[in-house]
Amino acid sequence: MAPAVTPLADVPVDTQSDDEARWRTAGERIESLLDAAAGPTARARAEQLVREVTDLYGAALERMLRAAVTAAPELAETFAADDLVASLLLVHGLHPHPVHRRIADALDRVRPYLGSHGGDVRLLDVVPEADGAVARLRFSGSCKSCPSSAATLELAISDAVLAAAPEVSSIEVVNAEPEPAAVIPAQSLLARVHSDGRRHVEWHAVPELDGLSPGQVGGFRVDGATVMACRVGDDYFAYHDRCAWCGSTFAGAVLTGQVLRCPHCATGFDVVHAGLSDSAQLEPVPVLMRDGVPTLALRSTSGGAGP
Repeated sequence: MAPAVTPLADVPVDTQSDDEARWRTAGERIESLLDAAAGPTARARAEQLVREVTDLYGAALERMLRAAVTAAPELAETFAADDLVASLLLVHGLHPHPVHRRIADALDRVRPYLGSHGGDVRLLDVVPEADGAVARLRFSGSCKSCPSSAATLELAISDAVLAAAPEVSSIEVVNAEPEPAAVIPAQSLLARVHSDGRRHVEWHAVPELDGLSPGQVGGFRVDGATVMACRVGDDYFAYHDRCAWCGSTFAGAVLTGQVLRCPHCATGFDVVHAGLSDSAQLEPVPVLMRDGVPTLALRSTSGGAGP
């Protein structure tokens, strides 16, 4: 693989990435503190305290947002583009974009990964319901029929939709054919991943992918797993570093157009279309841009080993 790409383990941790990770997990820390409250009375008081503080900051944030956007309307887009700011605006119901726009933008971010499976997804509608909104999606192509990564496909979509629209409680998949629609509760999208207690899926920021030039292939160690990543145009594609035909590593592989050729058995794989060849298929790794940083999803054992 390209020697210009620095292995992940040798790269110092980026301070900004640490800050983003800290704020991204702030909700979990707050919930843990609430859980630690001894007894129902103490928990009720702790929850009330959190609500009072949240409402106070929300009221101040609303005034600041109104003043800023009145003075410079373009700031609304700047705030919406910042994931941390946007998440706070969502908490307080102040996000400048309606739910349809937010979900459509979120699906645009996962579209390159869906495209690598030969498929696409489109938002049809968002329907208000008593227990939360329902997002109606339609899939096209073959992205629903890749058993090796069905769980991570669901994870990529649910992660994007729920982050952009927390008011969504379920996702309705509408078939292109005249078949009954299937309603999927948003939280149960992860059931297949969590049904095996030994495995779970985690997202890992890998900013080093930005070091790949168009047409370049690189190897990265992420959470104990070796991942082969490449860049085609402006899009990144990642697969587990194992040839599906001969089982060898892709070290030294060359990308020609969108075909990656194994340096050992010479089998060519289409990296844009799910890593397919005439006789085998690579195991894809989802790649999403989160906070402007390339992020990979890996299924790991409880001990942290790779897939």
